[in-house]
Amino acid sequence: MTPMGLQAIEVDAGVISRADRVYCAIQDKLIMLDIRPNEAIVESALAEELGVGRTPVREALKRLEGERLVISFPRQGTFATGVDVSDLGHISEIRAHLEPVAARRAAEAASPTLRQLLLDMADKTDGLDVSGMERHELMRWDLTVHRTIYRVARNPHLEDVLVRYDNLATRIFCLYLERLPSVPQHVGEHGELLRAIANGDGDLAGEIARQHVTGFEKAVRAVV
Repeated sequence: MTPMGLQAIEVDAGVISRADRVYCAIQDKLIMLDIRPNEAIVESALAEELGVGRTPVREALKRLEGERLVISFPRQGTFATGVDVSDLGHISEIRAHLEPVAARRAAEAASPTLRQLLLDMADKTDGLDVSGMERHELMRWDLTVHRTIYRVARNPHLEDVLVRYDNLATRIFCLYLERLPSVPQHVGEHGELLRAIANGDGDLAGEIARQHVTGFEKAVRAVV
């Protein structure tokens, strides 16, 4: 599966620029903890790995600093931000309010074409071999589903906020991924959510979204 950021459902079939591809690739490494929390980020090494110059890497890191995924210190360099499970309650409080808003809005705003896209994604979710898939691939699908819903909701300001906090929540999830028995169930819940949105049932979609967020928090707290 390609990196989450490159899959983040360009519903409008827009062409993603090279700069955005670099940004998405580094973002994926940070969210999936391929770049570990508090690890120093070497621009030259990233540029070589991604096959680009240092300028797009530097620009991407500036964007990611605004998302609290990296932090820069004068004369020390740039580092991946730490992951603190004590932030989970604050993050979940925001998501529990806003994820249902996005789900309801998507149920209202989706065009017939997008409703079919959501149904296709629901079918794909139901068909996933969740017991056999690598868990990071499951999490990338989780991110793809959430980003699709945010985009379909057609509120760019809501989308920006939810992407940021979903990224932070996923980093916490990934930190405890191997200890969480509920990952397949968590990902599998998306099928019902996608169908509720596709069917225009905003109230049901909102409630499923709320339970999804609170269930995630409970699952993590159970293993911390």
